[in-house]
Amino acid sequence: MAIVSKGKTRDNEYAESGMGFQSINRREMFVGMKNVVFLSPNHPANYWHFCYELKQNGLRVLGIGDAPYDSLRQELKESLHEYYRVESLENYEEVYRAVAYFIHRYGTIDWLESNNDDYAERDARLRTAYCITSGLQEEEVARIRSKSGVKEIFQQAGIQVARWHMVDDFKHCAAFIREVGYPVVVKADCGMRSDDTRKLHNDEELKAFLESREPEEKYLLEELVHGELVSYDAVIDASGEPIFETGNVTPFTGMMTAKEKDNAIYYAHGELPGDTREAGRAAVKHIGIRSRFVHLAFFRLTQDHPGLGKKGKLVALEATMGTAGGYWLDMINFANGTDVYKIWADMIAFGESQRCAQQRGYCAFVGRRDGKRFIISHERLMRKYRENLRMVQRVPEELTGLMANQMYVAVFETKEEMDAFCADALWCENVA
Repeated sequence: MAIVSKGKTRDNEYAESGMGFQSINRREMFVGMKNVVFLSPNHPANYWHFCYELKQNGLRVLGIGDAPYDSLRQELKESLHEYYRVESLENYEEVYRAVAYFIHRYGTIDWLESNNDDYAERDARLRTAYCITSGLQEEEVARIRSKSGVKEIFQQAGIQVARWHMVDDFKHCAAFIREVGYPVVVKADCGMRSDDTRKLHNDEELKAFLESREPEEKYLLEELVHGELVSYDAVIDASGEPIFETGNVTPFTGMMTAKEKDNAIYYAHGELPGDTREAGRAAVKHIGIRSRFVHLAFFRLTQDHPGLGKKGKLVALEATMGTAGGYWLDMINFANGTDVYKIWADMIAFGESQRCAQQRGYCAFVGRRDGKRFIISHERLMRKYRENLRMVQRVPEELTGLMANQMYVAVFETKEEMDAFCADALWCENVA
């Protein structure tokens, strides 16, 4: 039974047993208006911008979420034509009924999206169930949800991948490790959680992992790649062509940040390297991505690697059917002088966007880990880079594993200026 919410409408007070919805805008019908269902419009917190831009483009935005209506920020309330609250977004049947209600009330749904990789399978299942053809369907998503499946697609596109082995028993895992050597990385085959990713350094750790792993979960072993993490991020139109492209660089991986309780650093660059663009476009074509954001992750080798190639070569890692997390979308905007929320909403409404990059710079994210002794104080850092800083705040507790505790987002015209800022921000005393 869905949660019933009463008395939260602007033009009426309406509640029906089994329907946890709130009509938060006028009830009149708009002839010819496209209906867009946006799932979890309040989380991540910056996703309200998507709903705002959709509404600005003349679309009817219908939200489904598990947060109480009163907890939604005012800008989001004003962007949604109607909001249906469910008990849990993880409950497919609840969300299914919510979409059914919107169809009953407003007719055909033209788009359904969350822009969240964690919900990619559910979104595709709902599109397939309700014949919403603007987006990936259930069968299409099934082939790209596993890391092993995406690796095979990368290979078909001619992109190098790290060698891997699906976890089975000790004998076969050990045979694979003899080929690539310790340490190896073990990770869940599906999902993007860093807490399911770890290094194994010897047979004892391998045995311990095999004994403790979740039996119903599929895992893969992967050779350790020495490289910096780079990405291809794009808004892809209905024909599979990019209408906006950018990327980021992470000098050390999120796994290192989380497991070793280190500081965090990554940056957006307005000028996408040619090989990253070429690899990203090839992967998009072979995966069959269309009408959405995509985030593709690669390693750029920092040393020659037997079997993979020379220093500087790209090695494909993973594909995310949504945006990268954290504050990445805002950093894209800062680095490119643009608005990717609007670009995406334009793609939904018009199939294209006239909004483009107005500048090509660098935007750095630096996360300081509590407990470390930084040479340059917070106050001094704020004074020195006051003209460059765009966001300064404490990181939400649920993100501190990957992003540390105190964050700074700053914009620079050159990489040299950005590197100096990062060095200042992360300069620590050596503690024995």
